Amino acid sequence: MRYFMLDKITEVVVGERAAGIKCVTLSDDVLHDHFPDYPVLPGALVVEAAAQLAGFLLEVSENRSAERPRRAVLVQIDRVKLHRPSEPGDCIELTAELGDSLEGAAKVLVEAQVRGERVMRGTLTFVLRHVDSELVHEQRRYLYRLWTRGLTTPVPIP
Repeated sequence: MRYFMLDKITEVVVGERAAGIKCVTLSDDVLHDHFPDYPVLPGALVVEAAAQLAGFLLEVSENRSAERPRRAVLVQIDRVKLHRPSEPGDCIELTAELGDSLEGAAKVLVEAQVRGERVMRGTLTFVLRHVDSELVHEQRRYLYRLWTRGLTTPVPIP
């Protein structure tokens, strides 16, 4: 099973912030067991959706076309608080904003809302690493092209 948690990236300001959505549906496999008769998206997967958006933002902000791409690797989850469960029919609006950074590492502030009500908020820390796998790079490029195909301003895909 693959956990590509974002459905679409709706906004990108390279070097600053990004926004995206995850629509929760009964066709999400995890909802069949979590929980029977009360389907909710596990909070860990809401954090994963935010981490995917944050990793994307970091990669498009820090990689340069002339260099070998570095991939964002989540290394720390800090002060994440879950405020309410997400259930089928919810469209989770995710935001990621770049915070403090050092060479090769950055904090990203993330938040999730449903209809203006906060679902989750926290800080994620990533390191940027060279990954010697063309399959990883191909998969990321493919996924990033899918996520951003509706944007009016093109984003450089590393």
